[in-house]
Amino acid sequence: MSVVKSYKFRIYPTKDQRVFLAGQFGAARFIYNHFLSNRKSEYLNNKKGLSYYDDSRSLTKLKREEGFEWLNDINSQSLQASLRNLETAYQNFFQKRAMFPKFHSKNNKQTVKIPQHFNIEDGKLYIPKLKTGIKIKLHRELSNKPLCCHISKTCSGQYYASFPCEEDAKHLPQLDNAVGIDLGIKSLLVTSDGEVIGNKNIYRSVESKLAHEQKQLSKKKKGSKSRDRQRRVVASLNEYIANCRKDHLHKVTKTLIDENQVIITESLAVKNMIKNHKLAKSIQDASWGELLRQLSYKAEWYGRTLYQVDRFFPSSKTCNSCQFVVDSLPLNIREWTCPKCHSHLDRDANAAMNIRDKGLKDLEDMKSVSGCGMQSDLKQKRVKASTSGKSRKALAKLSL
Repeated sequence: MSVVKSYKFRIYPTKDQRVFLAGQFGAARFIYNHFLSNRKSEYLNNKKGLSYYDDSRSLTKLKREEGFEWLNDINSQSLQASLRNLETAYQNFFQKRAMFPKFHSKNNKQTVKIPQHFNIEDGKLYIPKLKTGIKIKLHRELSNKPLCCHISKTCSGQYYASFPCEEDAKHLPQLDNAVGIDLGIKSLLVTSDGEVIGNKNIYRSVESKLAHEQKQLSKKKKGSKSRDRQRRVVASLNEYIANCRKDHLHKVTKTLIDENQVIITESLAVKNMIKNHKLAKSIQDASWGELLRQLSYKAEWYGRTLYQVDRFFPSSKTCNSCQFVVDSLPLNIREWTCPKCHSHLDRDANAAMNIRDKGLKDLEDMKSVSGCGMQSDLKQKRVKASTSGKSRKALAKLSL
C-alpha cells in the first residue's frame, strides 16, 4: 500500500523574491475569488452550475481581455491549480464535508501550488518565472520525487515549502497487545494500562499574554504600519500555540502506535460537546479531534488497528469488575465505589478498561460475522482504520 507524506521546509526569500511571491499569492487568490463570484452569479441568475472545465475555458479568455494581461506573467499551472481548489471546495460542500466556499482574504495564510518544473539544487529552490533560487533549509531528505510543491506564507510572515511524496507504507512489527483510551480535560488521556498522559494546556499558559496583545491590536489605526506589526505579534502567538499542540499530539500518538497493535477509543461528537460554553475552551485546547485524526492515519500507515466504540456506551458508569451500571455519575465525581461488588474505581481508568473490553468484543464479533460472509453488517461498524491480514492474526491471539 502506498501513502502520501508531505515534507515541509522553511524557506528564506530575499526582498525581491518576496515581492515576486506576493504576486503569485495575489494571482492565485484573485482567480479563486473571481471564479467563485462567477459561479455564485451564474447560479443566482440562471440557476446553472459551472464546472472546472467551464472555468478553465473562461480563464483562457480572461487572459486576453484588456486589464488582465498581467495574468500572463503568472505561472499558468498555478492558476489552474486555484481552479482545482475551487472545484474541490464545491465538491466538499456538496458531499457535506465542509461549509460553502468563502472568498480568500489577503490577511490570512497565503498559498500557491506549483505542480511541475521546480527543483532543489545546492540548497536553493527554483520555481517557474523566477530566475534566482530561494534559500531553503533542508533538515531531512525527501523520500521520493515530489508530486508537487506548495509555497505558503503564514500570518506572522514566515515562508514554507511543502513537498508531497508518494511512498510505500512501512508496517511496524506485529504486537499482541491492545489498549483502551479514555480522553479527558484534566488529563489528555488515560490508558487501560493505567498510564496517565497530562494535558499541556498550551492556550491557558499564554491566554493572558494573548489577550493583552489583542487588546493592543484593537487600539491601532486600521491600515497603519503599527497595526500590521502588532498583527504579526498576535499571529506569532497563535502559531506558537498551534505548533506546541501539534508537537505534543504527534509524540503521544506515535508512542501509542509504536507500543500497541490495537487501539480502541471513544467515538466523540466534539462539535456538539463544545456547545457547552463552560467546557468549550478546555475541550478545544485538548484537541481531541486532531488526536483521533492522527491516530487514524498513523494506524493505516503502520499496520495498526484503530476502533471507536459507540459514543452512547456508558464506559464511565459501568463497573469493570462486575459490569454493574450506576444511574448517574456527575463529572465532579472522579472516584466511586461500586454498590454491587464494592470495588473502588478511578473514573478515567475504569472507563479506559471498559472501552478496551467493549472494543475487543466488537472486533471479535465482526470477525465471526465476516467469516460468515455477512459483509453488510460489517460496514455499519465504526472502524476508522483498515485491519490488515497480519493484524487480524494478532487479534486472534487476544483474549477477552
